[in-house]
Amino acid sequence: MISKREHCEKWELTSLAPYAVKSARSRGRRYREKEHAYRTAFQRDRDRIIHSTAFRRLEYKTQVFVNHEGDHYRTRLTHTLEMAQIARTIGRALALNEDLMEAVALAHDLGHGPFGHAGEAALAYLMKNDGGFEHNMQCLCIVDELEESYARFPGLNLTFEVREGLKKHMRKSFSSLEARVVDLADAIAYDSHDLDDGLRAGYLHEHDLEQLGIWRHVTSYLKRQRVNYVETTWKRAAIRLLINQQVNDLIESSEDRLRKLPPEKDRFSDEETRSLIRFSKRLAEWKKELKLFLHEELYNHYRVVRMTDKGQRFIEQLFAVYVEKPAQLPPQVRKRIKRDSLKRAVCDYIAGMTDRFALDEYKRLFEPYERV
Repeated sequence: MISKREHCEKWELTSLAPYAVKSARSRGRRYREKEHAYRTAFQRDRDRIIHSTAFRRLEYKTQVFVNHEGDHYRTRLTHTLEMAQIARTIGRALALNEDLMEAVALAHDLGHGPFGHAGEAALAYLMKNDGGFEHNMQCLCIVDELEESYARFPGLNLTFEVREGLKKHMRKSFSSLEARVVDLADAIAYDSHDLDDGLRAGYLHEHDLEQLGIWRHVTSYLKRQRVNYVETTWKRAAIRLLINQQVNDLIESSEDRLRKLPPEKDRFSDEETRSLIRFSKRLAEWKKELKLFLHEELYNHYRVVRMTDKGQRFIEQLFAVYVEKPAQLPPQVRKRIKRDSLKRAVCDYIAGMTDRFALDEYKRLFEPYERV
C-alpha cells in the first residue's frame, strides 16, 4: 500500500518544475531515521523548526525596535512568518518546492541574539579571538547541536537541503533555487516591513520617501485609482503595493531564464542560482536606493541608535560577569564549558536570550534590590 508521504512525493515529481528540489531525492540527514508515514522529509523539517525552543523565542527578539518600545512593531517572529509567506508565493509561481522553502524561511533567523544587529555586533566583538560569532553560523549550531528535543541525536537532525539553505554568505557545495528565493524574500520583507515600522514610529516621513523611485511608482498608482484613502489605509496600501511590486518583478524576471533551462538540469552552483533568480535591472536599482535610505534615515536615527547601543552595553556587561564568575551561570550552561570553552558556552547562552530575558537578567545581576 502506498503511504500518504509517497503520494506527496509522487505529486512533487509530476507537478513541480524539473529544476525544483524533490523531497524523495533528498540527500538525507546526518543521523538516519525512518521516513514518516504522512509527511515528506521537508514537511517534517518544517514542523521540527516550528516546535523548537529557538523558534518560540523569536517572539521576543528585536527586528529594529526593541520589545518594550511597543506592541505593533515587528519582531523576529512576525518578520519570519511574513517572509515565509512571500517566499511561498514566489515559489508557487515558479513551481518550486514550497515545503523546502518554508522550512528554510522559518529557520533562517534562529541564530539572531537579543537586540537585533547590535546584539550580533556585540557578540562578534567579544568573540573575535575565540571563534567569532555570526548569526547564520549560529543558526546551524542551534539546529545541529543546541536544540535538545531528541534522545538519539543532538539538534533537530534536519535534511541536507534545509541545512544548505541556511548557509547564507558561505561557500556551498550545493545550492537550490528554493534557497535563493528565500534569500530574496527575506530582502523584500526586511526592507518593506522596516519602512512600515519606521513610518508607524514617526521616524520616517512620507515626504522624505518621494526621493525613492519605488515609492513614487507605487504611490502614483494609488493616486490614479482615485480611492479616498485615510492616512492609515493609504500607508498600508502603499506597503502592500511595495511588496507586490517586488514579488511580481522577481517572478517575471526569473521565469524566462528558468524556462530556458534544459529539462535534466536540477543541480546548481550558488553563482547559477544568483544568475537565474534575480530582480530586473530597474527594480534592483530601486532596492539599492531603498536600502541606502533605510540605513541613513532609520537605522541611524538617533533613537534607534540609542536602543541598539543600550542593548549592546547590556550584552557586553552580561558577558563580562559570566566569564569572570561562571558560577553565576545555570547548571546546563556550565556543563558545556569543558566541551566548548567558557566563552563559547557564554556566547551561546546569551545568543539564545530574548530581549526581555536579557533585560531581566541584567536587573537580577546588577540591581541590588532585584530578586535573583
